[in-house]
Amino acid sequence: MIYWIFLALAIITEVIGTLSMKHASVSGDFTGMAVMYVMIASSYILLAVAVKKVALGVAYALWEGIGILFITTFSVLWFGESLSPMKIGGLVLLIAGIGLIKSGTKKSTVTQSAQKVKEAAGRAVSAVKSGGLAQERAKTEA
Repeated sequence: MIYWIFLALAIITEVIGTLSMKHASVSGDFTGMAVMYVMIASSYILLAVAVKKVALGVAYALWEGIGILFITTFSVLWFGESLSPMKIGGLVLLIAGIGLIKSGTKKSTVTQSAQKVKEAAGRAVSAVKSGGLAQERAKTEA
């Protein structure tokens, strides 16, 4: 659950950073550029933490997709940018794509089984190596 919070914070900081960049470019205010650098860097750090437990494809799709939705919305509201039917269609497709990616990334039982087999094999190799060392010691002591 905490990793989803990190992802949400990554999205929020990305949106703030990008909007600050636009504000700085329109107003000439360098404070906006400083805010942009801090927010974008924070966004990547938070995203890196989130992908420890959230699937990378899902995390990145949500980070970029939701970011684009909010940035487009606030760009229209705050900066007077246009919102054409083509842009609206693109945003609808974006939402559909995010939904498809999210629904298609459930951890499979095959992957879980493969991980268990790998762990068991590692334990078996360790046991063989430690048993092999005991036999070598017995030979050298005799």
